[in-house]
Amino acid sequence: MEPDVRRIEPLVRQLLVELGEDPQREGLVKTPERVAKALAFLTYGYRSDLKTVINDALFTQDTSSMVIVKDIEVYSMCEHHMLPFFGRCHIGYIPNGKVFGVSKLARLVDMYARRLQLQERLTEQISRVVMDSIDAKGVGVMIEAKHLCMMMRGVEKQNSVMVTSSVLGVFRDHVATREEFLALVGRR
Repeated sequence: MEPDVRRIEPLVRQLLVELGEDPQREGLVKTPERVAKALAFLTYGYRSDLKTVINDALFTQDTSSMVIVKDIEVYSMCEHHMLPFFGRCHIGYIPNGKVFGVSKLARLVDMYARRLQLQERLTEQISRVVMDSIDAKGVGVMIEAKHLCMMMRGVEKQNSVMVTSSVLGVFRDHVATREEFLALVGRR
């Protein structure tokens, strides 16, 4: 169910008042509507369906070679401050008879990123859905992201990057497989 933008608008208007602003000021008159629409878009992952996202783009392929898609842009919002975090996601997997249509991996990333998130959870969700959707022999997911909650407020460290990884199956069980993944994504 889509968020009711008209119900969000007065909440944003009230927030502006509480912050000491005049919501009738020229630059802010349409801000409640814009913010409501932006929040609806930035959280569309809650309303995404895995089956629709994959859309039958799983293909039979008899290969045991590692498949990697790297540098998938990630945009999300931390659940603690509702401030953005953004960066890159790298996904590798070893098929077990099925492969993804390549754009589906990026769509899976978006489906989970467009929610209020923790980067750690996001990394795990992506690796599990890749593993489970194709019964992969193994999966490796790495996310490198900058968090505005750490850059704009609090400790205010501008160059900090958080790195999370999740390895399942042969990526966890075999050091050589994990090392190959890290080398191919350029992070070893």
